[in-house]
This record gives sequence, structure tokens and C-alpha cells, in this order.
Amino acid sequence: MQITRNADRGDEAGPSAWFSGAVQIAPVIAAPAPARVAAAVVSFRPGARTAWHTHPLGQTLLILTGQGLAQREGGPVELLHPGDVVWFDPGERHWHGATAQSAMSHLAIQERLDGRAVDWHEHVADPLP
Repeated sequence: MQITRNADRGDEAGPSAWFSGAVQIAPVIAAPAPARVAAAVVSFRPGARTAWHTHPLGQTLLILTGQGLAQREGGPVELLHPGDVVWFDPGERHWHGATAQSAMSHLAIQERLDGRAVDWHEHVADPLP
């Protein structure tokens, strides 16, 4: 058993190569091999969002607070509320973030494949589609 105390977890700013706007990432799970699961609480200030990206084994988002947006490539922009759960298929190109008017936080859960949980692409065009 391993316990990581909340005060010891810390958080970090989301890198500008992967995010637009102010984003904080608080790791929750980084399970050692052979486990593959990784999870973090990601908090977006109003208007902040991820760049386009994919996950080799898919991703689940649980919206915790605020209002968010998500879009898969070729699909409509979807409005998200606390309690909503979003699943992105393996390799599905997508982005997610906060609305322009509201901050948003979500729990992001994904698995690593060969040590990799995400592949980052270009930033989402402004204005949003």
C-alpha cells in the first residue's frame, strides 16, 4: 500500500506547448509498472483549453466543477457540466477545456502504452469553431 498525502502531491502549470491559457495540473495517479493507469485533476481558467491530442488507449474525463467544452475531430463542440463523463476512443483526435465565461476542472484518466499516455498536436484555432 502506498499513500500520497494531498499536501505532498503539488501541482504544476500546464505547458504552453500543450495548453492555451492558464491551466494547472495536479497528479492523482501515476501507478508503477506493470500498471498503466495515470490520472490528474486538470483545472482550466475561463477560455483555457488543451491543444488537439490523442491517447493510445483512450481517455475518460469526469467533469468536477464549472462548465467545459470538448470536441472530437469532425464533431460539434459539446458543452460539459459537473458530473458529466466523457470517453474518447483510442487514437481519437480531440480537445477539451473551459468555456469563455467559466473555469472548469476535470479528472482525466488514461493508460500508458509503452510509457506514453498522450500524443500532442497543434493548438485549437481561434476563434473556436
